[in-house]
Amino acid sequence: MKKTWMMVVGLLAFCAASVVHAEADPKLWTVVKEAFFPKREIQEVDFLKVEGPRRAESGAQVPVTFIYDKAAANGIQLKKLYVIVDANPIQLASTYHLTDGLNGFQMATRIRQETDSYVRLIGETADGKLYMGKREIRAAGGCGGTVDNNESEVRAAAGKIKMSVDAPKFGESATATFNIKHVMRTGLQRDLVSQGYVPAFYINKTTFTYNGKELMTVDVGVGTSEDPYMKFSFIPDAPGKLEVVATDNEGKTFSQSLDVHS
Repeated sequence: MKKTWMMVVGLLAFCAASVVHAEADPKLWTVVKEAFFPKREIQEVDFLKVEGPRRAESGAQVPVTFIYDKAAANGIQLKKLYVIVDANPIQLASTYHLTDGLNGFQMATRIRQETDSYVRLIGETADGKLYMGKREIRAAGGCGGTVDNNESEVRAAAGKIKMSVDAPKFGESATATFNIKHVMRTGLQRDLVSQGYVPAFYINKTTFTYNGKELMTVDVGVGTSEDPYMKFSFIPDAPGKLEVVATDNEGKTFSQSLDVHS
């Protein structure tokens, strides 16, 4: 399995390098789909949407919104959402584990793109059925390149969290905003001086709870932009505490809590 993944990543890295400044290549999806969801049917639907610019200003910070319209899904209950960027060298950008506390899903965030690509939101039900929405976005240069960071400053700043919640009407949807300071190194970037690869260093998981009950866990990948940002909706049923715990790939833990009042 490990060898297969290395082959897939290497193949798509080559393909991505070959299509810079070109339209997104739909043929890449055949390879990606069989790597992540071999021999499984995926139905394209309207209740899953990817919103974003036709052409992003920077491949390092591509603003996107992922939507699971639960009302339009007519009873289809999704438990996981996968974000896949076909032409990235590492295609899985993030995985969202959902709960009923979200009442559907709308997530504004930022991703990386190495080149023009289809960005896909794939939903999975508890019994393994798969559904998909997609959008073509043109962007370049978000995964590789060079870095020239002051290592001590990077380490000192990593993990600082800002979080807010709009004043809610309890029992109705409220909007939470989360931002964590982190360089999110991909492992594909080169040191400006030595030209050697800089080791991957990134937030790999965030878990949100409200009054001790899980709202959402996000498996974060290096396809997420520097200083991860998430803006999402949830339904607080009473005054309480919104908490987040984040970890990085080196095992460090960061947390923040916020009292929510009307």
